Amino acid sequence: MTKVLILGATGSIARVATKLFLNETDVELTLYARTARRLGPVDAARVRIIEGDVLDAATLTDAMAGQDVVYANLAGDLVAMARSVVDAMHAAGVRRLVWISSMGIYGEVPGERYRRVLDPYRDSAAVIEASDLDWTILRPGWFTDDDDVTYETTRKGEPFRGHDISRMSLATLVVRLATTPGLVIRESLGVNTPV
Repeated sequence: MTKVLILGATGSIARVATKLFLNETDVELTLYARTARRLGPVDAARVRIIEGDVLDAATLTDAMAGQDVVYANLAGDLVAMARSVVDAMHAAGVRRLVWISSMGIYGEVPGERYRRVLDPYRDSAAVIEASDLDWTILRPGWFTDDDDVTYETTRKGEPFRGHDISRMSLATLVVRLATTPGLVIRESLGVNTPV
């Protein structure tokens, strides 16, 4: 049975992904959050909760023990967090990482220049890309609450298409990546609703 560690488990995408993992797969989940009480009730048979900060190396490395996949859905000091995640994965011997970033980090959105607001996303993605892990970086557009699952992807170096993506679509892609060995390894994907 695949074991998936979700970092930033109280985030809006992570909450949708958690429901999908539990409803559509047989994975065992570990939810990692700074404030665990915000997660609400969980299925204790399939879900373990760890309260901690991603920058706490000891707690993070312990949380990664025995995991198959790490899905990082983080906000804050993203560069330091990326370094902490990479180091902890090396220490725990975990290779598969799905990292949520943002559209625009490579200047790939036609007609848009996002400048400094994306520096943490761009720099943290560079940390992940420089690692030897089996990473996939997802660069979603603006989130919507639509329940539809319709998305398209673009590769690094290709122009981003559209601006929006439903949380449900992005979470569906995260679950696919986490449960399909070898799918989209060491690639950065833009993710948007087809226009």
